[in-house]
Amino acid sequence: MIRKSKLKKTQKVQLPRSSQDTLEQRIIACTGCPRLFAHCKKIALEKKKMFSQWEYWAQPVPNFGEINARLVIVGLAPAAHGANRTGRMFTGDQSGVWLYRALHRAGFANQANSESRADGLELFNALITAVCHCAPPDNKPTLEEIDHCRPFLRETIEQAKNRKVILALGGIAWNALSRELIALGELESPRVKFSHGRIVKLKSNGWLIGSYHPSQQNTFTGRLTEQAFDEIFKISRNLIDEVS
Repeated sequence: MIRKSKLKKTQKVQLPRSSQDTLEQRIIACTGCPRLFAHCKKIALEKKKMFSQWEYWAQPVPNFGEINARLVIVGLAPAAHGANRTGRMFTGDQSGVWLYRALHRAGFANQANSESRADGLELFNALITAVCHCAPPDNKPTLEEIDHCRPFLRETIEQAKNRKVILALGGIAWNALSRELIALGELESPRVKFSHGRIVKLKSNGWLIGSYHPSQQNTFTGRLTEQAFDEIFKISRNLIDEVS
């Protein structure tokens, strides 16, 4: 269970001082999807009782990690009371508990917990982004909303020039990534179908890997186990180490 934070107000976002600045600033400033923008603000007003002292982030959530990372992780979208509250990808919800625990075990993070942007979490050689940067109602963005966020995903992939493994968490992330990688000449068309543990070689001497998303829908039902999720990051680590 995520512990209640003692923070009463959201800290100002800490932007990396690099060429990534412009991208992150544009992500945060985006208001292009009225439905999502309104939903993020609505959730921030309603809140959950356990987070009543929080001032929710309630705007698009920027990427988190190193732009020169060899591992790029792509999720679906911020959770309403997770990243939409904390302002950091996969922070403050159960999906984040699973993700950062696995990253820590594989040596991609300095700690296993992720509660706020002030918790001291650092990523090593990893970058986390998403198909959509705003929390959607029922965790279901529309095709139009996915398409509107598409340039952010494309630019993230293009800026992450040292990437060797791109990990898609779930079928939506897999399809969105496949579309961009085909457009960038990294994959042959048609797309390879998503499945957990699927590995596709990219033309740039890298790999695209698929994993079930660590959502409660998958973890509570046993569709995704800790062992299976850890194995994905072991494979990612081994592939990265082979070419480092």
